[in-house]
Amino acid sequence: MRYETTPEAVIENNLIKQLVSGESQWTYRKDLRSQADLWNNFREKLENNNKDVLNEVPLTEQEFRQVQNQLNFVNFYEAARWLSGENGIAKVQVQREDATLGTIRLRVLNRADIAGGTSSYEVINQFESSKRTLEDQNRRFDITLLINGLPMIHIELKNRTHPYMDAFRQIKKYLKEGKFKGIYSCLQMFVITNGTDTRYIATAIDTKLNEQFITKWVDKDNKPVGDYLEFARDVLSIPQAHKMVTQYTVIDSEKKALILLRPYQIHAIEAVKEASKRQESGYVWHTTGSGKTLTSYKVARNLLQIPSIQKTIFIVDRVDLDQQTTSSFTSYAENDVIEIDETDNVNDLIKKLLSNDRNVIVTTIQKLNHVMKRFNGKEHSKRYHTLTQLKVAFVVDECHRAISPQKKQEIEQFFVRSLWYGFTGTPIFAENAKQAIGNLPRTTEQQYGKRLHEYTVKEAIHDQAVLGFQIEYKSTFSEEELDQALLQLQGETNIDLDTMEMSAKEAFLPIDIYEDEKHMLQVMHSIINKSRQKLGFKKGSGQTYEAMLTTSSIAQAQRYYDIIKRIKAGETTIQISEETKRVLPDFPKVAITYSISENEEASSFNQDKMKDSLHDYNSDFGTSFTLETIRAYNSNVNDRLARKKEKYFSRSEQLDLVIVVDRLLTGFDAPCLSTLFIDRPPMKPHNLIQAFSRTNRLFDKPKKYGQIVTFQTPKTFEEKVKKSLVLYSNGGENDVLAPEWEETKQVFLKAIQELREVAASPEEVEFHHIPFLKKFAKAYQSLDRAFSAVQVYSEFDESDLGSVFPIQFKEIETYQGKYHNALEVIKSEKNNDPSKPVEIDIEYELESIKTEEINYEYILMLIQSFVPSGNDEYELIPDKDEKTVAEVNKYIDDLGKNNPKLADLMKQLWNNIQENPEYYRDQNVSVLLENMIQATSYELIGNFAQKWCVNEDNLDFVVSNYNPSRKRQNGESALKDTSDYGKYKQANHDPVSKLKYWKAVRHDLDELITNEILPLRKR
Repeated sequence: MRYETTPEAVIENNLIKQLVSGESQWTYRKDLRSQADLWNNFREKLENNNKDVLNEVPLTEQEFRQVQNQLNFVNFYEAARWLSGENGIAKVQVQREDATLGTIRLRVLNRADIAGGTSSYEVINQFESSKRTLEDQNRRFDITLLINGLPMIHIELKNRTHPYMDAFRQIKKYLKEGKFKGIYSCLQMFVITNGTDTRYIATAIDTKLNEQFITKWVDKDNKPVGDYLEFARDVLSIPQAHKMVTQYTVIDSEKKALILLRPYQIHAIEAVKEASKRQESGYVWHTTGSGKTLTSYKVARNLLQIPSIQKTIFIVDRVDLDQQTTSSFTSYAENDVIEIDETDNVNDLIKKLLSNDRNVIVTTIQKLNHVMKRFNGKEHSKRYHTLTQLKVAFVVDECHRAISPQKKQEIEQFFVRSLWYGFTGTPIFAENAKQAIGNLPRTTEQQYGKRLHEYTVKEAIHDQAVLGFQIEYKSTFSEEELDQALLQLQGETNIDLDTMEMSAKEAFLPIDIYEDEKHMLQVMHSIINKSRQKLGFKKGSGQTYEAMLTTSSIAQAQRYYDIIKRIKAGETTIQISEETKRVLPDFPKVAITYSISENEEASSFNQDKMKDSLHDYNSDFGTSFTLETIRAYNSNVNDRLARKKEKYFSRSEQLDLVIVVDRLLTGFDAPCLSTLFIDRPPMKPHNLIQAFSRTNRLFDKPKKYGQIVTFQTPKTFEEKVKKSLVLYSNGGENDVLAPEWEETKQVFLKAIQELREVAASPEEVEFHHIPFLKKFAKAYQSLDRAFSAVQVYSEFDESDLGSVFPIQFKEIETYQGKYHNALEVIKSEKNNDPSKPVEIDIEYELESIKTEEINYEYILMLIQSFVPSGNDEYELIPDKDEKTVAEVNKYIDDLGKNNPKLADLMKQLWNNIQENPEYYRDQNVSVLLENMIQATSYELIGNFAQKWCVNEDNLDFVVSNYNPSRKRQNGESALKDTSDYGKYKQANHDPVSKLKYWKAVRHDLDELITNEILPLRKR
C-alpha cells in the first residue's frame, strides 16, 4: 500500500474547521478574499460598534478614506503602538464632511473586551495579495485571523514534506516584497506550521524577523505542543488569541519592536494572578536569560486588573538602577495603559503611595526604608493608617539580591496587607540555604511562599528559549609546574603528592600563583589569539560577538587593563596575530568597570586608574565622561555592550571586551555577548549560574552556546559547576552542557569518514544521478556542522587538518563547491516533480567556512539606522557618525568587487538617503531596494521582449524560474511560441537570419540573466 502525505489544502481546511468548531467564536468568511472585501467588512463593523458616536450618520467615502489612511501603518511596530490605545481602546479620528458634526473618535478595538459585545472574530483564507509584480498573479495567503475586521494573526502553512521553516522563509519573502500593506499592516503575530511542528513569532520587518525568536508552545507543565490542531486549541481559540495580541504583547520603544511573550511567561503571569485572587504570595523560578524582567513587568502591570489590589510596587536593587531594569520598564511602559512611576525622592514616593491613581511604582528598597523611618512615632496619624492598610502587591525582580529576609520582614510589618511575588533564576534551596540568623527565612520558599511556576535552564534550552553552555576548564601551567609549586610548600605543610587527587592539589595552591604576570599574559593570549571562533570573527567586522573577563579584585582588573594596552602597543611577549588583525585591526576594544568608593583605603588609587581608563574610552568613542559622571559612563558601557540601539550596530561604536569584578554578572542582558572568561576562584552555585547566564541569550543563528572559559583550578571549577547545574536544572546538567572536546572531535572524525565513504574525493561527485547527489549533500551538511562545532574549542588547531583530522582545508572548500553544484541539480529535480519529497534540507545554510560574500542584511541594517522614524526629529549626520558612513561605504565598495550590479543599486539608494533622509522617513530600506531591483529587472525584461519580439509575460516566467544548471528552461517552449520573427525583422536594420533567430534569442537570454539579472538576486 502507498501512503501519501496530507496535502496542504487539507491541512488548511482542517485548521479552519478546528477554529470555527466547538466553543470557538471564530466565524469562517470565505467571501473575504481581497483588500476591498476586507475594508468593506471592517467599515461595517466600525459603524456598528460606533452607532452612538456616529449618531445615525454613516461615514462618507471621504471620511472612510481618512480611516484607511490612519490604518495603513509604515511598520508593525507603529500598528502595535496604535493598538495599545487610549486606556486600552484603539481609536481613529474622523473630521466629518458636514462641518456641523465636527471631529469624532471611533472605537476600533478594546484590549479588555475579550469575547464581549464589541469584539468579533473571523477566519479568512486564500486572500489574494495585491499584484505588485508580473510574477505575483498567483500569490495567495493561507489563513488570516481577523479581530473586529482587522488582520491580527497570519498563519502560513506547509505540508509535512516541508520543514516548518519553509513557511517562515515564505513570510520573509512576502515582507521583502512589501506584501503586508494596507489593512494587513495591522498584523501582530505570525504562525508557521507544517502540521507536525507549529511555531509563532511577533511581526517585524524582514531584516528584523530573527528566526532565533521563533517560539514553540508549551503547556503549564512545560510539555511541548507541536501539532497544528492542538496549537489552535491552546493558542488560537478565543479568548486566548485575543489575549495573545493585546495582553501578552509588549512594545519595546527602545528597540522599536513588538515582543510576544513566550508560553512559560504567560503561564507565570496567570499563576501569579490566580495566587493574588486567593490572597497568597509566592515566587516564580524562571532561569536566568529567559526574560524574567519582561515577565515581572507584565505581572506588575496585570496585577492592577485585580480589584482587591490598590497599588503594585516593583522593587529593584539600587545597582539595577545603574543597569537595565528601570530603562527596560520605561521602554515597555511608554505605549502601555499603565504609567510607570519612577520615584525621585521619599516625599514623592509617599505622595504616590497615598494617591488614588492605579499605577505601578518602581522604587528601591532604600527609599522604602526611608518611608518607614519617616513614620516612626506617627502611628496615630491618618496618613500612617492609610499607608499601612494599603492593599499592595510587591513584585521583586532578582528577589534575593534586591531585598534581604530581614528587610522584607520589616516591610511586611509596616504594610500589613501586602502580597509578595519574587522572581529569580537561581532560587535558594535547602542544599544551598543561607546562613541561619535567628528565625529569618533561609530559602526562597521560606521567604516568599510556594513556587507558582517553574522553568529551569534544562527546559529553556530544550525549548530554545536560551542556549546551552560550552565550558572549557583551562590551566596556564602544566601538572608538573603545579607539583613544583606544591613542593615548595612542603616545608610548611605535610603534602603527599603521590596520593593526592587533582582537586586536592588545587586546594593547596597559593593565590599569588594566579597573580603572576606570566599567567595573566597566557590568559590574554587565549582571549586575543585563541578565541576568534568564540567571538564570531568569521561573520566579519561589525558582526563579531563580545566577551567579559571577570577577576577576583579591582586591582587584578586594573592590571589586566594595563596589560591589554601594553599588548596593543607591542610591549609584551604576546603579540596580536595577523589572523586576528585581518578581521578587526583595532581588536581588542576594551573597557573596565568597577565600583569606586570615597571611603576605601585604595579609593584614591582606584579613582586615578579610572580617570586613565575614562580618558581612553573618551578617545575611542568621542565621549566626555569624568569621575563626576561615572554613573553615566557605566550606563554607556551597558548600552554599548548590549548593542540594542541602532547606534551600536556599527563597528566603530562597538566594544570587544569588558573587564569586571562583580558588576554586570547579574541582571544584565546583552544577547551579542558570547563568552565569559573567568580568572578567579569558583563562586557560589547561584552566583556561578547567574554569571554564566550573561552569555547564553539568543542572538543569531551562528551563536550556538554561551561560552565559558575558566583559568584557575580547572578540576575544582568543574566539580563546582556540575553541582551548580544539577541544582538548577533538576538533575539535567547533561542537557545543559555542550559536548566535551573529545566527543566533538570524534563527531568530526566520523563525519569525515562518512563523507569519504560517499565520495572519497571531490572529483568523484561529478556527473552522478540524483540519489547519489542527495546522499552526498546530506554527508557534506553533516561534515559542515561538525567542522563548525569543532572550531569553537580552544583545543582545535588549524594545523591539525591533514594530520589529526584526515582532510585538508582546501579539500573541504572543493567539496563545498561540489555541494553547491549538487544542490542546484537536486532543486531542479524537485521543481520538475514537486510530489517527490526531498530527504535533505535544501535551505540549509553552511556554517563552517566563511565565504567572502558581504553580509547583505548587515549593510541594510546600517543604512536603515540613517532613516528617521516615528516622531523623531532628524538631525544632520553628526561627526561621530562619519565612521559609520565610512563603514557603509566600505561594505558597498567590497560588495562591488563581487557583485557590481547589486552594489550600484545599493549605492544609489544609500546616496539618496544621505541627501534627503526626511523623504525616506519610516520606510523599510529592504523593501525600497527590492523595489529598485524589481524595477531594474522589469526594465531589462521589457527591453529584451521588445528587442526580440517575444511575449513579456512568458519571458518573465522563464526568467523567474531560470535554473543555470539546466539546458532547457521551464516555460521556454511557450516563450518560443510567442516569438514573432517577422515583427523582429521589420524592427531591426541588421536582423539575424530566421534559421539563427531562436538560437540568438536563447544566447542573448542566457547572457541577460547571467550577467544582469542573477547578480541582482544574490544576497
